[in-house]
Amino acid sequence: MKVFWFLPTHGDSRYLGTGLGARAVDHGYLKQIAQAADQLGYEGVLIPTGRSCEDSWVVASSLAPLTTRLKFLVAIRPGIISPTVSARMAATLDRMSNGRLLINVVTGGDPDEQQGDGVYLSHAERYEVTDEFLKIWRGVAAGETVNFAGKHLKVDNAKTLYPPVQRPYPPLYFGGSSAPAIDLAAEQVDVYLTWGEPPAAVAEKIGAVRRKAAALGRTVKFGIRLHVIVRETSEQAWQAAEDLIAHVSDETIAAAQTAFARFDSVGQQRMAALHGGRRDHLEVSPNLWAGVGLVRGGAGTALVGSPQEVAARIHEYAELGIESFIFSGYPHLEEAYRVAELLFPLLPLPQQASGAAVAANLTGPFGEMIANDIVPPAADRVRESA
Repeated sequence: MKVFWFLPTHGDSRYLGTGLGARAVDHGYLKQIAQAADQLGYEGVLIPTGRSCEDSWVVASSLAPLTTRLKFLVAIRPGIISPTVSARMAATLDRMSNGRLLINVVTGGDPDEQQGDGVYLSHAERYEVTDEFLKIWRGVAAGETVNFAGKHLKVDNAKTLYPPVQRPYPPLYFGGSSAPAIDLAAEQVDVYLTWGEPPAAVAEKIGAVRRKAAALGRTVKFGIRLHVIVRETSEQAWQAAEDLIAHVSDETIAAAQTAFARFDSVGQQRMAALHGGRRDHLEVSPNLWAGVGLVRGGAGTALVGSPQEVAARIHEYAELGIESFIFSGYPHLEEAYRVAELLFPLLPLPQQASGAAVAANLTGPFGEMIANDIVPPAADRVRESA
């Protein structure tokens, strides 16, 4: 199991839908989150993309030298950038980070944003472009000389002279819920991502990708994108969930849902359908809460509960075939620590994650020394006595 964290390059706060509790997201703050995730043993961080975010490639390039092990899941946008230029950028960042780049393929789901970037394509056409883009990108990134003539893209003698560290190229992650997205995932990507829908819906999408990939002689890995609200007790966790949206007005929810309605993303439509813009029935599956999606686009659900409850839900998704879990929480610095401390001991993680805290201090972690002389009891002994 691989657990990722998230860099909030579009803003961070203790509350959603309000300026109350907001904090400046500058390079210093992003560095704190990245270095915390690196030290705590997260596999990597997802960096979002779009006009509401700082540029993901610039952010990743600035943080890679400040971390040692952390991987960066960075977006490429077919239709906005040349596939050849994008492949060269990926190879460079992969080399400069010593093989710590992962690629998130984003087709885009907001027509208004797309047109602001000069892309006037329908939903179906964007997937056609993405398909052609990846055929060129994969060949160039793998060191091939590519000649390609498609409906939307054409290149002659496309190549890169400097290969990436990861061969044949940094792994490709991709998410999408429409039929063209499922087809694309089955044919061209390495890891298919889903937003946090109830397990039955996730299982349906995984099954569709698996069947189509198998028919092409391929295998695809799977990941999920979720928020997490975990506390020592279930009651504390649910109260934290309510607190997160305590300052969201009905007018703000209505404005957000109106904006999301213009999206042609099937995934966004599925997220919105989970709550319907209403506050009264937000637990859409055991411990799966749709409150985040009232005002946030994209991933709109959170796992809520005690460490044992949240871990149980994570294991349910893992049993469906999910290997990569991309989590986030508000605010992202504090919650990176909370998730690692409460959840990591309950999950089958690589050794660098489960043992990261001990590696930082070979005599601990043990908390603050008692009376300048006494080492506090180990956490497992405290739990047993409780």
